[in-house]
Amino acid sequence: MRRRVLSLVAAALAVPATLMTTSTAHAAPADKASVLSSWTQTTPGSQSAWVTARNNRSDWSAYGFDWSTDYCSSSPDNPFGFPFETACARHDFGYRNYKAMGAFGAAKARLDSAFYADLKRVCAGYSGVKEASCDATAWIYYQAVDKLGSVAPSGVTAG
Repeated sequence: MRRRVLSLVAAALAVPATLMTTSTAHAAPADKASVLSSWTQTTPGSQSAWVTARNNRSDWSAYGFDWSTDYCSSSPDNPFGFPFETACARHDFGYRNYKAMGAFGAAKARLDSAFYADLKRVCAGYSGVKEASCDATAWIYYQAVDKLGSVAPSGVTAG
């Protein structure tokens, strides 16, 4: 009985210590699902927040996010010179982490839409024929993930 009480006390003391290791700059929102959701929206602010977090992954280590990526899977990361790799990495992040949480099916359409929005932001940096070419390529990439994006467990296929 005494050992069980000591274990409970040790566990209770470990919770505040764990919470203190999370940077207060990232205090809101505190739970993993909310943070994941905030980083996988279609808005430029969501994309920017994810890029900042990705550049400071150690600040988020307590959340156990899977930051791995194969970028644009078997498609070129920079088709025709258009830099799509960051959009592909954020898309992978969403796919891998929602699959790990068992919530992929409910999030897939939004993740694919966020991917397309990210690609369109890349294309907005061009003009004329180059922008039109980029937009067409972005549409093809979006259609590929929309139609072929996997519902298999994390790490099995492209995301």
